Amino acid sequence: MKNRLIITLLVTVFVGCKSNNKSHSHDGSVAHNHDHEAANTTNNYFGNYSLINEEYGTKTVVTVDSNSRKMETNALPNHETGTFPNPGNPNTIKAQNRTYTFPLNPKKGEKAQWIREPGVALNGIKFEPGTAEVVQCETGENYRVEALQDVIDLGLDFNHAHVQPTGAYHYHGTPTSVIQKFDSGEDLVHVGFAHDGFPMYYSKSGKYKPSYKLLDGNREGEDCSYDNPHQSIDISVGGHHDGTYGSDFEFVDGYGDLDECNGITINGNYMYLVTKEFPYISRCLMGEVNESEKRALGMQGSGDGRPQNRPGGRPNATQIIKEMDTNNDGKLSKTEVKGPLKEGFSKIDANNNGFLSKEELEKGGEKNKQKPPKHN
Repeated sequence: MKNRLIITLLVTVFVGCKSNNKSHSHDGSVAHNHDHEAANTTNNYFGNYSLINEEYGTKTVVTVDSNSRKMETNALPNHETGTFPNPGNPNTIKAQNRTYTFPLNPKKGEKAQWIREPGVALNGIKFEPGTAEVVQCETGENYRVEALQDVIDLGLDFNHAHVQPTGAYHYHGTPTSVIQKFDSGEDLVHVGFAHDGFPMYYSKSGKYKPSYKLLDGNREGEDCSYDNPHQSIDISVGGHHDGTYGSDFEFVDGYGDLDECNGITINGNYMYLVTKEFPYISRCLMGEVNESEKRALGMQGSGDGRPQNRPGGRPNATQIIKEMDTNNDGKLSKTEVKGPLKEGFSKIDANNNGFLSKEELEKGGEKNKQKPPKHN
């Protein structure tokens, strides 16, 4: 009997120690499961929290003070991803070491402001719904390719994500694994924060519908192609607007439940919704963002309250450099650029120094409305 009691006590101590190693409080306020095999419904991701996952290398720490929410992250996901590199995406996931600061008390404005990176998931991975991929036609038309389409393989995985040349893993659509990890059982799953401080949610029931619809009629353009450093593909853009390109859609106020930025006010609280339908993730923000943050994020607005670049529009010089400048020197070499920009490099490089500056891109964009000579 004595021996049985000793064995029972040893088993109890061992199991208790093992359990404590799986979950503990990092800041005294919230307990977190390090491997996140299942969402901990007691977690409050509006307060201080940290996600440390040794299996995937994730290190994301969020601290909140009286004015702001600060996220320090290595931008490695806390979940399984697809295989990278892959035939459609030749890049490898690498740590990024980013710091984000979100307003703790966001203020909703009246004007929508276009933004390339609208927000960041709770695990430190950025949302970036648009792409830099463009189909250009000899007849002058250009069409910005959507990430979620069936014409060009961009190597997205089951999280609707892939990897930039810098190694940054990012979501273009509904982040499947994030939704599963942070599901607390309610219809609305908190998945991240927008850069204006408002939260981002996903509705499991899909009850909140976007207000974008496909355009009527057909696209125009002849002798069109898509080019990247690895291939050149002839593309037929003719036919009806089917969602392959961002310009296939138009915003119709009141067509759905959500506003132009995929936002909605529920119970007095404004929030952004990530949806299965276009625009998938907000392409603009309604809240206030400070000027330095705007510049860092390539953000811009228009005087009429509409995004300056409607979905699918041509990127400006700042956006092009931010997307392609892999060594972060503020200019583009010929090895960094791709597609039509690579073909027209010598025409845009006005001083022939082997680099494209922001000023040269702006001037080149005005002078070179026509597509550069087609690559054979």
